[in-house]
Amino acid sequence: MTSQRERLQVLGAGIFSLLLTFGVARFAYTPLLPIMQQQAGLGLAEAGWLAALNYAGYLSGALVASLISDLVLKDRLYRIGLVVAIVSTLMMGLTNDPWLWTLSRFIAGLSSAAGMLLGTGLILNWLIRHNHRPELGIHFTGIGLGIAGCSIAVWLMAGSLDWREQWFAFTAIGCLLIVPALAWLPAPDTSPVTKSGAPMHDNPPSPLFLRLFMAAYFCAGFGYVISATFIVAIVNGLPGLAGQGALAFLAIGLAAAPAAFNWDLIARYTGDLNALILAAALQIVGIVLPVAWGGLLPTLFGALLFGGTFIGMVSLVLTMAGRYYPTRPAKMMGKMTLSYGVAQIIGPAVVGWLATRLGNYSIGLYLAGGVMVVGVVLLVILKFVEKRDAEAMPAACPQN
Repeated sequence: MTSQRERLQVLGAGIFSLLLTFGVARFAYTPLLPIMQQQAGLGLAEAGWLAALNYAGYLSGALVASLISDLVLKDRLYRIGLVVAIVSTLMMGLTNDPWLWTLSRFIAGLSSAAGMLLGTGLILNWLIRHNHRPELGIHFTGIGLGIAGCSIAVWLMAGSLDWREQWFAFTAIGCLLIVPALAWLPAPDTSPVTKSGAPMHDNPPSPLFLRLFMAAYFCAGFGYVISATFIVAIVNGLPGLAGQGALAFLAIGLAAAPAAFNWDLIARYTGDLNALILAAALQIVGIVLPVAWGGLLPTLFGALLFGGTFIGMVSLVLTMAGRYYPTRPAKMMGKMTLSYGVAQIIGPAVVGWLATRLGNYSIGLYLAGGVMVVGVVLLVILKFVEKRDAEAMPAACPQN
């Protein structure tokens, strides 16, 4: 009973950390983007560059995470990252200087990496060390709840608070979220065995598997970032859907909240790679529905499909990384996120550039869907590589 209570407390710390570093520091920008364009003079291209700088910060954080093996240092940086999340949110409301907004979005990206990679790695290490199932579905509900919470918060504040005051309100929310995120995660255990005394061994994949895996995750990152960043503005610009973008973003968040847990269950029966392929295929449909069919119902259905798959893919990939490297899960998580992060820098910048020439962001969803198709093909190839590696294992490790 005590063990289960500790497990839920640790997972709770992860949920609150993601609510802060993603829901507040990262995703508040998406529903606030149209308001900042109306009230603060934020242009189309500038909006894309701010999003790109957010992912540059995230990528920088992923690089740091991929290079660090010391659990104690990871724990310290994780806690610093939560404080940075609040500071970056406060900065957005304190100024209308685009350069300071750029700095804010960059350090917000750093804080997101702390919550996603360092925090997730610490939690996964704790789960494995305490002989719990190494799945992250409950932990990742924090991202979906963060998206939904931001949408609801902006909807409630609309009309009563201006863009600057809404950023200050999110800062106050962050100050509440940081308390359990810090208090409920215990200091890391650095012993080489689990609590039952079993040794913890890494089981790394082959170099070819890792390269293909990173390429497929790059495609997933590109598909994710376009919808996650521009969906509110895209939907508001579609015929007959003015003002409905926030509703689509809310649908994404509501679908994302249970998604990682659902995909954990699916993966138990289908295997991790089959689950990833299915999630990617459904995500493609969700990405292109709003612009391919139009109308409120197809748009909301697409948002539900997108929300119900993108975080499931992230959860599955990072869980796989933790299983390959249980003693230092954040290292492979960092490498995977580098490829995901590069896509998240390129994507918003490209779509922002296209939007200035075409007058809207809609072409971005078609581009994102096309890149995701390439990702599905790579995941199918990965299944054959995995089978080849499994068959080669006995030959590589002959019996004495």
